Amino acid sequence: MKVTITVNGTPYTRDVEPRTLLAYFLREHCGLTGTHVGCDTSSCGCCVAVLDGQTAVKTCTMFAVQADGHEILTVEGLAAGGALHPIQQAFSDQHGLHCGYCTPGMMLTTVALLKHTPAPTEAQIREGLAGNLCRCTGYNNIVKAVQQAADVLRQPAAATK
Repeated sequence: MKVTITVNGTPYTRDVEPRTLLAYFLREHCGLTGTHVGCDTSSCGCCVAVLDGQTAVKTCTMFAVQADGHEILTVEGLAAGGALHPIQQAFSDQHGLHCGYCTPGMMLTTVALLKHTPAPTEAQIREGLAGNLCRCTGYNNIVKAVQQAADVLRQPAAATK
């Protein structure tokens, strides 16, 4: 099947098998390897991307054909103009990176979380990230990173980025 998916602002038109998972479309057809596949069962959240700027989706259980005509944001699309996105900077500042395997999914889940809840409480952050597993048990620093990112993104200068 022919699909056209806009990934990080770039349209990709490809012929794919109907059973091709979005994670593999991103990795193999777009060359964007920041989307990790950790479990293939939607348990770990390493594969999260943002659909249409609103919704965190687990790309290991979504078919590429389901994303046809939609926009996808991956971790590669966060940084702009050589500067880290405030979420990336916060993960670095707060030591929320650890081994890094879960980090892209955590960051993209954070994008969607902060889109819907710009000033989340700690409990809301923990609930929002509940579908993402960190094997390094770095949750406290990840929560601090989300809090920092939320604070920065609510500032007027960050809203124009």
